Amino acid sequence: MCLIAFALGQHPDYPLVVAANRDEFHQRPTAAMDWWPEPNILAGRDLQAGGTWLAVTADGRVAAVTNVREGTPEPARLSRGELPLQALASTEAISTHLAQHGTDYGGFNLVVLGTGERLDQGWYYSNRDAHPGRQLHRASYGLSNHLLQSPWPKLLRLRQAVMTTLMLAPADDTSGLHQRLIRPLQDQTPAPDHALPDTGVGLATERFLSSPFIVGEHYGTRATTIVTVRRDGEVTVTEQSWRPDGHPNQRRQFCWQREPLI
Repeated sequence: MCLIAFALGQHPDYPLVVAANRDEFHQRPTAAMDWWPEPNILAGRDLQAGGTWLAVTADGRVAAVTNVREGTPEPARLSRGELPLQALASTEAISTHLAQHGTDYGGFNLVVLGTGERLDQGWYYSNRDAHPGRQLHRASYGLSNHLLQSPWPKLLRLRQAVMTTLMLAPADDTSGLHQRLIRPLQDQTPAPDHALPDTGVGLATERFLSSPFIVGEHYGTRATTIVTVRRDGEVTVTEQSWRPDGHPNQRRQFCWQREPLI
């Protein structure tokens, strides 16, 4: 998962909204989003290292992980894909675990969304942050392959597009909202060179990775995921997978009811 925009408490009827792209090598084996029997979560599955990049619980909480882009990453002892699962089990336990073992993972960002009774709170941790572990409150956020809210062009563009779309969303058209949120995640506009970050991978690679939606023969955007939790308790998750040429592949949508929110 390499680009996430999310809104906590920014719409009166949708207190939690997540819009995300997963960028990965196309040859990496992956299982599509589905319910896992143990634990009871909805998530895609990384069939190479195990774990997942984004997971949703039955009560609508969401956890997602992105890597931190580094020119010469150090080998990691543990897989980042286990972090969303651990975080959804217990934020207190994962906080303690990361304080002790955070350096055993490659550079990562972890967000847990829906930690309050109203689902408009969250928690963020990065093992590349000088002060890791912070609470998130009602606001709009963006996360890519650097620290939370780092002003990368694609992050800024997506965060604004998600908020604009959300502000115009009626409460009774969740499917339409999901369709409209997928569109800005398909944006292939590259950032101008002067706005590119320098993460140590070279200018050509920075250009290739600078758009919200990445199309490449070997590496690119493989899945788009939208999650909304409505105040009446409706939880809806859409996963759109993509082929290497950027054309749509399989789409899955899951919808269920939890207790209405306070």
